[in-house]
Amino acid sequence: MDLNRNSFKHAIAAGTRQIGFWCSLGSNIGAEIVADSGFDWLLFDMEHTPVDLGDLVAQLQASATGTATPIVRPPWNDTVMIKRVLDAGAQSILLPFVQTPEEAAQAVAASRYPPNGIRGTAGSARSSRYGRVRNYLKSADSEICVLVQIETGESLARIDEIAAVEGIDGVFIGPSDLAASLGHIGDRSNPEVQAAIRHAADRLKAAGKPAGILAADPDDAERYIDWGYTFVAVGIDTGVLAKGADALAARFKG
Repeated sequence: MDLNRNSFKHAIAAGTRQIGFWCSLGSNIGAEIVADSGFDWLLFDMEHTPVDLGDLVAQLQASATGTATPIVRPPWNDTVMIKRVLDAGAQSILLPFVQTPEEAAQAVAASRYPPNGIRGTAGSARSSRYGRVRNYLKSADSEICVLVQIETGESLARIDEIAAVEGIDGVFIGPSDLAASLGHIGDRSNPEVQAAIRHAADRLKAAGKPAGILAADPDDAERYIDWGYTFVAVGIDTGVLAKGADALAARFKG
């Protein structure tokens, strides 16, 4: 059995735009539904949700036959958690709150087997199809995608150094936390925040590193794409459900 090809990793490396969708419900049924919507990638969030590893595996299984590459955001840039998420079958990870190039390098090391990193070996984990993938331990590194999240003014100031770390496949801008860091909590549309988001895209383009971002509003998504963002999440499952339910209730109860 051959190792799965990480289509998302190769697409962003080639500069091919990837449109994604954010999954915060923690539902395997929800994941199965949106996996067939036609998105290029799905983000399964463990940072701001009650999702644990069991929930994550269920979502990965449910989305396995869809069009979208799963990306997992662990709750923290933690070596043990990264190991467990990769063993669960994720090939792409987004690490939150990366502030320095040293922290970016730590994320890469946690995702790589020796001698290139410190990921612990497992002979029969889900990642290797329970030991059926030929030479998994020797070949897995080539298809692992490591994305790091820039979400403060301090990390934005070091974005060039972070992007230059070997093994970093893309840099993701977290607009909500960036807004909070810049003194505009809850106001992602503030001109200073938007200017910072655009400046980040320009710097990443100059560095030759794919830029990613989350947009809860389609107009924001279109603007970010125009600014040069390569991988953009254009919606969130909780937001789509809430807005759709609210609109339906208002139509019949309003």
